[in-house]
Amino acid sequence: MTLTGDAGKRLDHFLQEHLTQFSRSRLQSWIKEGRVLVDGAAAKSSLVLRGGENIEVSPADPAPLEAAPEDLPLEILYQDAAVIAINKPAGLVVHAGAGASSGTLVNRLVHHFATLSQVGGELRPGIVHRLDKGTSGVLLVARNDAAHRALAAQFSGRTVEKTYLALVHGKVRDEQGRVTAPIARDPVRRIRMTTKLGSGRSALTEYRVLQRFEKFTYLEVRIGTGRTHQIRVHLASIGHPVAGDKLYGAPTAGRIFLHAWRIVFTSPATERRVTVEAPVPADLVQWLASL
Repeated sequence: MTLTGDAGKRLDHFLQEHLTQFSRSRLQSWIKEGRVLVDGAAAKSSLVLRGGENIEVSPADPAPLEAAPEDLPLEILYQDAAVIAINKPAGLVVHAGAGASSGTLVNRLVHHFATLSQVGGELRPGIVHRLDKGTSGVLLVARNDAAHRALAAQFSGRTVEKTYLALVHGKVRDEQGRVTAPIARDPVRRIRMTTKLGSGRSALTEYRVLQRFEKFTYLEVRIGTGRTHQIRVHLASIGHPVAGDKLYGAPTAGRIFLHAWRIVFTSPATERRVTVEAPVPADLVQWLASL
């Protein structure tokens, strides 16, 4: 039974607050499947509670996850005997997990390539690092275990150079700057990260201004660490959330304006430095042009 203090809350938000042991995506799927009843009737996630409703939840076990091959498009930017560099589109999940059991980048990879590294586990073959679902751009994939370990050592040793392009709200004051606030999981909204606790994992984000607009600033961003949501939470912490990033305070748009533009690494196959760039997607080019 909901209480008067729950009045005005959306159904999905109410469930997230009271059923914290389940992921947001799991709860959303139960609502869509009609497993959440409000006063005996199925309801939408957006239902606004009045307080006093009777809410029944019938949990279901998640579907078993697997890295099954799926014949879906895959844009390859570079490959050699050790590494594949993929241009990941925005909206594509990297690997199966809560809320995503098929159609992931991994499903595409295992269809196109006979062997990939297994260091990350059977659900993440080849995956050395990742990009958020809403972020587009270049992503490295290891073809074998030795390559995976070599690339992982480069990431942990911070010898991989990662450069992003981001459009942020507001006028960034300085032409360049850095953010070093440690990043931790938000204790209230678990799907977010935060810099407000003053503790967490160390993180380094550097930026420089590429272009200024009336209400936005276009930035080149380099990260020395790879924390969850790092660029998004760091830029939001200085008052400039990434355009389209509703989770960190920006108005909703078609997508988040964050693109992994360039990565520089040493190939385990050739021992040579390799630079791979992912072209700026057409929708982001059009977004800039509209400004």
